[in-house]
Amino acid sequence: MNGKGRKIIETCRTHRHAYWILLYVAIYMIGFNVLENAGHVHYHIIHTWLDDQIPFCEYFIIPYFLWFGFNVAVVTWIVFKGTVQETYKVSAVLMTGMMIFLVVSAIYPNRLDLRPDYVDTSNICGILVSFLYKTDTPTNVLPSIHVFNTMVLCFAVHGNKELQKRKLLTLSSDILGVLIVLSTMFLKQHSVIDVSLGLVMSVMLQMIGDRIFETPAETALAGERAYGRRSGQVTD
Repeated sequence: MNGKGRKIIETCRTHRHAYWILLYVAIYMIGFNVLENAGHVHYHIIHTWLDDQIPFCEYFIIPYFLWFGFNVAVVTWIVFKGTVQETYKVSAVLMTGMMIFLVVSAIYPNRLDLRPDYVDTSNICGILVSFLYKTDTPTNVLPSIHVFNTMVLCFAVHGNKELQKRKLLTLSSDILGVLIVLSTMFLKQHSVIDVSLGLVMSVMLQMIGDRIFETPAETALAGERAYGRRSGQVTD
Protein backbone atom coordinates (compact mmCIF):
# COMPACT_ATOMS: atom_id res chain seq x y z
CA MET A 1 0.00 0.00 0.00
CA ASN A 2 1.39 3.41 -0.96
CA GLY A 3 1.84 6.31 1.43
CA LYS A 4 -1.36 8.03 0.29
CA GLY A 5 -3.44 4.95 0.97
CA ARG A 6 -1.96 4.53 4.44
CA LYS A 7 -2.65 8.19 5.18
CA ILE A 8 -6.33 7.79 4.21
CA ILE A 9 -6.70 4.71 6.45
CA GLU A 10 -5.00 6.47 9.34
CA THR A 11 -7.27 9.50 8.90
CA CYS A 12 -10.34 7.25 9.05
CA ARG A 13 -9.05 5.62 12.22
CA THR A 14 -8.33 8.89 14.00
CA HIS A 15 -11.64 10.48 12.99
CA ARG A 16 -14.06 7.69 13.83
CA HIS A 17 -16.26 10.20 15.62
CA ALA A 18 -17.20 11.54 12.17
CA TYR A 19 -19.09 8.32 11.46
CA TRP A 20 -21.69 9.28 14.05
CA ILE A 21 -22.44 12.41 12.05
CA LEU A 22 -23.03 10.42 8.87
CA LEU A 23 -25.21 7.95 10.77
CA TYR A 24 -27.31 10.73 12.26
CA VAL A 25 -27.74 12.44 8.89
CA ALA A 26 -29.11 9.17 7.50
CA ILE A 27 -31.50 8.78 10.47
CA TYR A 28 -32.61 12.41 10.21
CA MET A 29 -33.32 12.13 6.48
CA ILE A 30 -35.43 9.02 7.08
CA GLY A 31 -37.42 10.81 9.79
CA PHE A 32 -37.81 13.90 7.62
CA ASN A 33 -39.08 11.90 4.64
CA VAL A 34 -41.54 10.00 6.83
CA LEU A 35 -43.01 13.31 8.04
CA GLU A 36 -43.03 14.76 4.54
CA ASN A 37 -45.04 11.81 3.24
CA ALA A 38 -47.37 11.48 6.20
CA GLY A 39 -50.45 11.63 3.98
CA HIS A 40 -53.66 13.29 5.14
CA VAL A 41 -52.55 15.47 8.04
CA HIS A 42 -54.11 18.61 9.48
CA TYR A 43 -51.45 21.30 9.07
CA HIS A 44 -51.33 24.50 11.12
CA ILE A 45 -50.67 27.51 8.87
CA ILE A 46 -47.62 29.57 9.83
CA HIS A 47 -48.24 33.15 8.75
CA THR A 48 -47.78 36.65 10.13
CA TRP A 49 -48.52 40.10 8.72
CA LEU A 50 -44.79 40.80 8.48
CA ASP A 51 -44.41 37.99 5.94
CA ASP A 52 -46.69 39.93 3.61
CA GLN A 53 -44.37 42.94 3.78
CA ILE A 54 -41.37 40.96 2.50
CA PRO A 55 -41.27 40.84 -1.32
CA PHE A 56 -40.46 37.70 -3.24
CA CYS A 57 -37.01 37.81 -4.86
CA GLU A 58 -35.78 34.86 -6.89
CA TYR A 59 -32.13 35.98 -6.75
CA PHE A 60 -31.95 34.83 -3.14
CA ILE A 61 -31.96 31.28 -4.47
CA ILE A 62 -28.17 31.60 -4.80
CA PRO A 63 -27.37 31.93 -1.07
CA TYR A 64 -30.22 29.53 -0.29
CA PHE A 65 -28.55 26.75 -2.29
CA LEU A 66 -25.08 27.74 -1.03
CA TRP A 67 -26.33 26.60 2.37
CA PHE A 68 -25.71 22.98 1.40
CA GLY A 69 -22.07 23.60 0.51
CA PHE A 70 -21.62 25.76 3.61
CA ASN A 71 -22.81 22.88 5.79
CA VAL A 72 -20.45 20.38 4.21
CA ALA A 73 -17.46 22.76 4.22
CA VAL A 74 -17.73 23.86 7.87
CA VAL A 75 -18.55 20.44 9.29
CA THR A 76 -15.71 18.85 7.30
CA TRP A 77 -13.27 21.49 8.56
CA ILE A 78 -14.35 21.05 12.19
CA VAL A 79 -14.09 17.25 11.96
CA PHE A 80 -10.68 17.10 10.29
CA LYS A 81 -9.05 20.34 11.42
CA GLY A 82 -10.74 21.12 14.72
CA THR A 83 -10.43 19.30 18.03
CA VAL A 84 -12.46 16.24 18.95
CA GLN A 85 -14.21 18.37 21.57
CA GLU A 86 -15.21 20.92 18.90
CA THR A 87 -16.59 18.13 16.76
CA TYR A 88 -18.63 16.75 19.63
CA LYS A 89 -20.00 20.18 20.52
CA VAL A 90 -21.01 21.14 16.98
CA SER A 91 -22.44 17.68 16.35
CA ALA A 92 -24.39 17.66 19.63
CA VAL A 93 -25.87 21.11 19.01
CA LEU A 94 -26.82 20.33 15.41
CA MET A 95 -28.26 16.93 16.23
CA THR A 96 -30.28 18.25 19.17
CA GLY A 97 -31.77 21.09 17.14
CA MET A 98 -32.63 18.84 14.22
CA MET A 99 -34.21 16.31 16.57
CA ILE A 100 -36.30 19.07 18.16
CA PHE A 101 -37.44 20.01 14.65
CA LEU A 102 -38.57 16.43 13.94
CA VAL A 103 -40.44 16.23 17.24
CA VAL A 104 -42.17 19.59 16.67
CA SER A 105 -43.12 18.55 13.13
CA ALA A 106 -44.60 15.29 14.42
CA ILE A 107 -46.55 16.90 17.28
CA TYR A 108 -47.49 20.14 15.53
CA PRO A 109 -47.64 19.59 11.73
CA ASN A 110 -47.31 22.95 10.03
CA ARG A 111 -47.13 24.51 6.60
CA LEU A 112 -46.83 27.82 4.75
CA ASP A 113 -49.16 29.59 2.35
CA LEU A 114 -46.63 32.23 1.29
CA ARG A 115 -45.39 31.02 -2.08
CA PRO A 116 -46.25 33.18 -5.10
CA ASP A 117 -48.74 31.83 -7.63
CA TYR A 118 -46.34 32.47 -10.48
CA VAL A 119 -42.54 32.31 -10.78
CA ASP A 120 -40.85 33.86 -13.81
CA THR A 121 -38.65 31.13 -15.29
CA SER A 122 -37.07 33.33 -17.95
CA ASN A 123 -33.81 33.42 -15.95
CA ILE A 124 -31.71 30.79 -14.21
CA CYS A 125 -32.70 31.96 -10.72
CA GLY A 126 -36.39 31.62 -11.53
CA ILE A 127 -35.77 28.14 -12.94
CA LEU A 128 -33.97 27.12 -9.75
CA VAL A 129 -36.79 28.49 -7.58
CA SER A 130 -39.32 26.54 -9.64
CA PHE A 131 -37.21 23.41 -9.15
CA LEU A 132 -37.04 24.08 -5.40
CA TYR A 133 -40.80 24.48 -5.11
CA LYS A 134 -41.39 21.22 -6.98
CA THR A 135 -38.94 19.19 -4.87
CA ASP A 136 -39.52 20.75 -1.44
CA THR A 137 -43.04 20.99 -0.06
CA PRO A 138 -43.99 24.01 2.11
CA THR A 139 -44.73 21.71 5.06
CA ASN A 140 -43.01 21.25 8.42
CA VAL A 141 -40.97 24.43 8.50
CA LEU A 142 -41.03 25.20 12.22
CA PRO A 143 -38.38 26.00 13.45
CA SER A 144 -36.26 26.71 10.38
CA ILE A 145 -33.42 24.20 10.10
CA HIS A 146 -31.96 26.28 7.29
CA VAL A 147 -31.57 29.15 9.75
CA PHE A 148 -30.66 27.01 12.75
CA ASN A 149 -27.82 25.15 11.02
CA THR A 150 -26.50 28.35 9.49
CA MET A 151 -26.21 30.08 12.86
CA VAL A 152 -24.62 27.07 14.58
CA LEU A 153 -22.03 26.76 11.83
CA CYS A 154 -21.25 30.48 11.97
CA PHE A 155 -20.69 30.06 15.71
CA ALA A 156 -18.39 27.13 14.92
CA VAL A 157 -16.35 29.21 12.48
CA HIS A 158 -15.84 31.92 15.09
CA GLY A 159 -15.05 29.34 17.77
CA ASN A 160 -12.30 27.59 15.82
CA LYS A 161 -8.86 29.01 16.70
CA GLU A 162 -7.43 28.45 13.23
CA LEU A 163 -10.37 30.06 11.44
CA GLN A 164 -10.33 33.00 13.87
CA LYS A 165 -7.02 34.04 12.33
CA ARG A 166 -8.57 34.22 8.86
CA LYS A 167 -10.54 37.43 9.21
CA LEU A 168 -11.67 37.55 5.58
CA LEU A 169 -12.98 34.00 5.79
CA THR A 170 -14.90 34.60 9.02
CA LEU A 171 -16.33 37.82 7.58
CA SER A 172 -17.38 35.96 4.42
CA SER A 173 -18.99 33.31 6.61
CA ASP A 174 -20.98 35.97 8.46
CA ILE A 175 -22.11 37.66 5.25
CA LEU A 176 -23.17 34.35 3.72
CA GLY A 177 -24.96 33.45 6.96
CA VAL A 178 -26.98 36.67 6.87
CA LEU A 179 -27.85 36.15 3.20
CA ILE A 180 -28.96 32.57 3.85
CA VAL A 181 -31.23 33.66 6.69
CA LEU A 182 -32.73 36.41 4.52
CA SER A 183 -33.09 34.04 1.57
CA THR A 184 -35.49 31.81 3.48
CA MET A 185 -37.93 34.71 3.79
CA PHE A 186 -37.41 36.39 0.40
CA LEU A 187 -37.98 33.04 -1.33
CA LYS A 188 -41.12 32.47 0.78
CA GLN A 189 -39.63 29.23 2.06
CA HIS A 190 -40.04 30.28 5.67
CA SER A 191 -42.10 32.65 7.74
CA VAL A 192 -40.67 35.27 10.08
CA ILE A 193 -42.02 33.08 12.88
CA ASP A 194 -40.03 29.93 12.11
CA VAL A 195 -36.96 31.97 11.17
CA SER A 196 -37.10 33.71 14.55
CA LEU A 197 -37.53 30.41 16.36
CA GLY A 198 -34.60 28.96 14.43
CA LEU A 199 -32.44 31.89 15.56
CA VAL A 200 -33.54 31.58 19.19
CA MET A 201 -33.01 27.82 19.23
CA SER A 202 -29.51 28.18 17.78
CA VAL A 203 -28.46 30.69 20.45
CA MET A 204 -29.96 28.71 23.32
CA LEU A 205 -28.49 25.36 22.27
CA GLN A 206 -25.14 26.99 21.50
CA MET A 207 -25.01 28.41 25.02
CA ILE A 208 -25.81 25.00 26.48
CA GLY A 209 -23.21 23.36 24.24
CA ASP A 210 -20.58 25.90 25.26
CA ARG A 211 -21.27 25.11 28.90
CA ILE A 212 -21.29 21.32 28.54
CA PHE A 213 -18.19 21.13 26.34
CA GLU A 214 -16.25 23.87 28.09
CA THR A 215 -12.57 22.94 28.39
CA PRO A 216 -10.76 23.13 31.76
CA ALA A 217 -8.80 26.12 30.46
CA GLU A 218 -12.01 27.91 29.48
CA THR A 219 -13.53 27.12 32.87
CA ALA A 220 -10.47 28.50 34.65
CA LEU A 221 -10.49 31.63 32.48
CA ALA A 222 -14.19 32.20 33.15
CA GLY A 223 -13.51 31.85 36.87
CA GLU A 224 -10.66 34.35 36.70
CA ARG A 225 -12.86 36.86 34.88
CA ALA A 226 -15.67 36.40 37.38
CA TYR A 227 -13.24 36.91 40.26
CA GLY A 228 -11.82 40.00 38.54
CA ARG A 229 -15.29 41.50 38.20
CA ARG A 230 -16.09 40.85 41.84
CA SER A 231 -12.80 42.34 43.01
CA GLY A 232 -13.10 45.34 40.68
CA GLN A 233 -10.26 44.17 38.43
CA VAL A 234 -10.65 43.32 34.77
CA THR A 235 -8.71 40.34 33.45
CA ASP A 236 -8.09 39.68 29.78
